[in-house]
Parts: sequence; C-alpha cells; structure tokens
Amino acid sequence: MKEQSTQQVRLWTTDFILLMLCNFLLFLQLHMIVSPLPSYVQERFHANAFEVSLFTCLFALSAIAARLYSAKALEKGLRNAMIYIGLSVALLATLGYYFAAGIAVLLLLRMLFGIGFGMSSTAFPTMASDIVPVKRMGEGMGYFGLSTSLAMSMGPIIGVTLLQGAGFVTLMLCTAGVLAVIYPLSYSLTRKKAVRTDNSTTIMPQATTSASGSNPKQKTPFNRKLILPSVLNCLLSITYGGLVGFIVLYGKEANLANPALFFLFNALAVLVVRPFAGRIYDNKGPKALLIPGAIFVAVGLILLSYATSMSLLFIAAFIYGIGYGSMQSSLQTWMIQVVSPTQRGMANGMFLNSLDLGIATGALLLGAIAAITSYTDMYRYSVMFMILFLLIYLIQGKRSGSFSIEPHALLAHTHITATEPPQDQSKTSESGAGNTETSQSNKSKHE
Repeated sequence: MKEQSTQQVRLWTTDFILLMLCNFLLFLQLHMIVSPLPSYVQERFHANAFEVSLFTCLFALSAIAARLYSAKALEKGLRNAMIYIGLSVALLATLGYYFAAGIAVLLLLRMLFGIGFGMSSTAFPTMASDIVPVKRMGEGMGYFGLSTSLAMSMGPIIGVTLLQGAGFVTLMLCTAGVLAVIYPLSYSLTRKKAVRTDNSTTIMPQATTSASGSNPKQKTPFNRKLILPSVLNCLLSITYGGLVGFIVLYGKEANLANPALFFLFNALAVLVVRPFAGRIYDNKGPKALLIPGAIFVAVGLILLSYATSMSLLFIAAFIYGIGYGSMQSSLQTWMIQVVSPTQRGMANGMFLNSLDLGIATGALLLGAIAAITSYTDMYRYSVMFMILFLLIYLIQGKRSGSFSIEPHALLAHTHITATEPPQDQSKTSESGAGNTETSQSNKSKHE
C-alpha cells in the first residue's frame, strides 16, 4: 500500500515528460513563425498595419473554432484522432506557405493552420492533466505550462534569426520539420488508453458516477466557473499579442539591434519563476500569484516602451516574464481544478481559446493603436489591460468574500487552500478515503 501511494504522487513519469516535449515542439513551431511573419509580409507584400494584424487574428479565431469541436471530441475519447489529424493539417498548411504568392492565399493557409493547431493543442494538456497527481496539480501543470511558455519565448528568437539569416523558405522548412518530429514522440502516448493515476477513476469512483449523471450519453453542460479565469487569461494574453505581433517592428522604430532577444530574457524569467509559482499556488492559491504578477507585467510593459538600449529591453523582458510566467500557469491550473475530470478537455480548450482570443484581440486592437500613434505608445496603452485585470479580479474576490477558488468535489479533498494547512488537509483526505472501509471492517468484527 505504501508503494502504491508513492507511485500515485510521482510527477516526473515518462509519459509526462513526453507530453511536455510534444507540447513544447507544437508551440515552438507556432511561435517560430508568428513573430517573423508580420515583418516578412510587410516587406514582401507591402502590407499595412491592419493587414499584418490579420495574420495573427484569423489564425487565432480559426484555432478557437477548432477547439470548440475538439473539446467535445475529447469527451468522446477521440484523443488520437485530434492529435494526428491536427498535426497533419498544420503540417500541410505550413508546407503550403512555399506556394503562397499573395496575401489572400497566405491568410487562407494561416486559417487552415489554426484549425490543425487548435485540434492538436487541446489534446496534449488534457492528457497531462489526467496523469498529474491531484495533490501536485499546481506544481505539475506549472511545469507543463513551462513547455508552452518556453516555446513562446524561444520560438520568436529562432524564427527571426532564421528569417534574417537564411530566408523565409528555410524558416518554413524548419518549422515543418519541428512538426514532423512530434509524430514519433507522440506514438507511445497514443497507443495507451487514457489512464488517470489518481484523478478520476481511482479517486472516489462513486462520486464520479453521480457527478457525471446516470445517463452516459447526457450532454456535458458548460461550467460557468471557467468564465472568470478565461476573461483574466484573455486580458493577460492581449499584452502578449502586442509582443509577438509587433516587437520586431517596434525594434526598428526604437533603433534596437535585435529586439527578438526580448523573448530570450522573458524565457529565462519564466524558467526561474515557474517552479516556485507551482508550489506557491498549491499552498496559497491563485491570489498570491495573480495580483503581484499583474503588477510585474505592467511594469515590464512600461519599461519596454522606454527602451532605447538593449540593456533596458532585457530588464523589461525579465520583469514581464516573471509576471507572465507565474500568472499563466496559475490560470490554467485554476481552470482545471474547478471542473470534473470529464470536463478537462473543456477547461483546457477554454484556456487555450482565451489565450488565442487575447492574442488576436491584442494584434487587432494594439495594431490599430500603433497605426494611429506609435509602437512606443501602443505598449504604454497595453498597461490598461493589466489595470482592468486587477479591477475585475479584486472586485470579484470582494463580492464572493474570498479569493480562494472552490475546487470540484472530486478534487476538493486534495486541494490545499490558503486558509487550511497542508497537513490537516491531507489528513482529512486520508481519513475520509478510509472511513467507509474501516467502519465496515469494525462492524463485521463486532458481529
């Protein structure tokens, strides 16, 4: 029994590492082309600021539409289909960039890529949330989210370097190669059935049955608890949309030698903060990370708008990365914890949709601001979204009387809140799990 308990809380399994790697490569491929694409389109097709923003916006909207279907497909057990069909569509769209002779064709391919990316990007985090032990959910999803954050930080540097040094065709082939590598890596994962170590089938199976309803064909209702974290994630992502869409163009305006290095220092900050952020979340909840994180993001954006040297750019990137890295993983874990295990596909889909919607909104709205004013003013205006973030979160927390989340009933016994000590919580869960068996055993002995 002791051995089984140890295995249940083990985090770094082979499957978890493979999932992180697949997710990293998928988002790396995306961001290798997202940042250099506006610069390429502007130089090759002489596009204006609005046309440039459409490449980010239409991709994000098509990914959102694809995930609405993917969440339902994952609930039906079509995980493997979502992965392989999504990867194949994204790969074909990427190779199609070579034949794109105009903006219209390139936009169509970006939308097609968004559909493929939306399908496959929903499956990997859902699989991860199924195998991460619930007692370490904040830490586990924090580490998993690190693969996304690192890809979002490293991808633009690699992509801009390839575009400037070797040209767009080489960039296209390299991004296609990154997608191709995911096929063999995900093979061992897709061969296995979805097994939850201690999240759904192992923990409280009777409660699982009652929570899901008596009719297995009953339609899963939308969980309204996902609305608030989705809105907050969207606001955070708007600021990131201004970075991935316009950092290269801002560098030209501010006469910065290599503005894409912003993402390198952003990645370093994420690496530093993410392991601590997961543990803080598990012990104190999202409030301890979201409020200071929003302040760090706002300060990073203000410093960026005044960056006239690479050193100030690096400082701005590091400060922004501390805030963004701690906030994004907290919001994803929050969304996973407030739903039942069967709704994790919905939760991850909502998280990614709000991420893409924010990036799309940021590309359009901040692009319009930049067209009227400048990229410098655009980053200063983007601070308003962090102010709005804090206002919504603080008002909602005050209205509810608490800033701690209410985990789903299937996970509540393992969740550690700010008001309850970890030791007592674990004792409660252990005693609660064994109460029925102990009472039955004692009863049979007396009889």
